[in-house]
Amino acid sequence: MNKPLADRFRPKSLDDMVGQEHLIGEGKPLRRIIEGGEIPNLIFYGPSGVGKTTLAAYIAEKTNKTLKKLNGTTASTADIKAIVAQLDTFSGLNGILLYLDEIQYFNKKQQQTLLEFIENGSITLIASTTENPYFYVYNAILSRSTVFEFKSVSPQEVEKAVRRAVSLLEEEQGISIEISGDCVRRIAFGCGGDVRKAMNAVELCVLAADSDGARRIVTDEAVEQLVQKSAMRYDRDGDEHYDILSAYQKSMRGSDPDAALHYLGRLLEAGDLPGACRRLMVCACEDVGLAYPQIIPIVKSCVDIAQAVGLPEARIPLADAVVMVCNAPKSNSAYLAMDAALSDIRRGVSGPIPRQLQNKHYDGADNPDKGQHYLYPHDFPNHYTPQQYLPDALKNKSYYTFGDNKNEQAFRQYWERVKK
Repeated sequence: MNKPLADRFRPKSLDDMVGQEHLIGEGKPLRRIIEGGEIPNLIFYGPSGVGKTTLAAYIAEKTNKTLKKLNGTTASTADIKAIVAQLDTFSGLNGILLYLDEIQYFNKKQQQTLLEFIENGSITLIASTTENPYFYVYNAILSRSTVFEFKSVSPQEVEKAVRRAVSLLEEEQGISIEISGDCVRRIAFGCGGDVRKAMNAVELCVLAADSDGARRIVTDEAVEQLVQKSAMRYDRDGDEHYDILSAYQKSMRGSDPDAALHYLGRLLEAGDLPGACRRLMVCACEDVGLAYPQIIPIVKSCVDIAQAVGLPEARIPLADAVVMVCNAPKSNSAYLAMDAALSDIRRGVSGPIPRQLQNKHYDGADNPDKGQHYLYPHDFPNHYTPQQYLPDALKNKSYYTFGDNKNEQAFRQYWERVKK
């Protein structure tokens, strides 16, 4: 009973697992691999509490290999060498299955220590990580492993786990536990796709339940207090951080104020005011841009107010700005033009600045064409006169194309008249 409910609740078969149907459903590749009994090196990637450790433990139980477990947060190179040393002993006769949790915390040297033994098959590796393995796992190990991505578990699937957990507690404690369907759903939705969080919430709710000796009654109030903000997944250094920021900016670009406000709320609930402000200003410049250029100082003012008042009031000016960005006309013409110019510069397509634009006040005796020859536009009608501004190598290059919004089309018509 000292073990957490999440550990006592671990399923005994693949059919008992909730979620991950895309991996372990009937006929799916990973299920076939497991049922076949020949386990290759595997890397399980996905958020916490979705079954990575559970499935790895299940696989370990089904193999004849000696199971060894390490956690990347605490294991050292000496721990790896101690496991390798067992390969020549009786316990390592059939090979060793190493379950390495949180492999992203292993440095390159530690991962390289395993490489030789993974390659010759004497150690079978099952590693799990909450971070993108293509960024954190040594490439040589990646090339010898198969990566499977785990997804957040749907609330409907978590509901099944919650009901089974309640049944397990009833069996363990020998009492009846009354919990309404609304409470079950609130726990399922409140865990944010993390089954482990749901199990912890169930255990806490039962411990806090009213009791008359023969039964425990889980109340709505207890569930509301104990589930709290567990639906929030957020790690400022992890994939979830960048996923939320990406969704936030793409929702504004896509002119969906409801989605943009949702992701803004998630950022602010996690306390990430700087991230919310930075992406908002970028979006105003990149995605609204010249279609409504007045929005740029407006958004900057909202951001200044948000940073001055701080949370929770910062949500008000930021919500104003987010809704305005969503509803504003969009243009990325300046953004595309800038990137096109940078592309030429980075490829070395450039050249000397035309003489008339240089900051020169003296001609050497060897210069046959003395004088800068700059034409001052304000001396001409409409403050414009043709002259070459780009270097010779880019003389006729065009980067900017007018957008189809009202502002840029008005600019286009004006300059067509002037330059004609």
